[in-house]
Amino acid sequence: MPQVEFHHGIGDKQAYACRLLRKASRAGVQLVVTGDVAALQALDRLLWVFDDQEFLPHVLSTGGVSLPERLHATPVWLSDDPASAPGPRSVLVNLGREVPPGAERFDRLFDLVSSQPDDRQEGRARWKAYAARGWKVRPHDVNEGATP
Repeated sequence: MPQVEFHHGIGDKQAYACRLLRKASRAGVQLVVTGDVAALQALDRLLWVFDDQEFLPHVLSTGGVSLPERLHATPVWLSDDPASAPGPRSVLVNLGREVPPGAERFDRLFDLVSSQPDDRQEGRARWKAYAARGWKVRPHDVNEGATP
């Protein structure tokens, strides 16, 4: 059962995700980022350019395409099917609109919610779904403290 970190009030989810992934990667955490294919492709592009001083190793795996085993050790795995990511990975970051399938296999789940009204409404629905499953949900308003 994952502990859910509910990060809300985010102005730019993609940029915020990049900073969160960099922080996790520096700590040696291997993780999976999930969401719809368009969001993952946008994040993939942004990860190449968001910091001109360092590179964040990542791989994009969508549509059930099998990737070579040599890529399995890549610390950041972007996938529309988090259950397909090679293990062990203990952290899942959700950019999607729904509770990610297979989320229960992770120890921690970071759910990112922007300040946009539609995204906030969908985020509330996910919060309720997490709570209904008995998962502990901890809110984090990004406007009240340091960002990753």
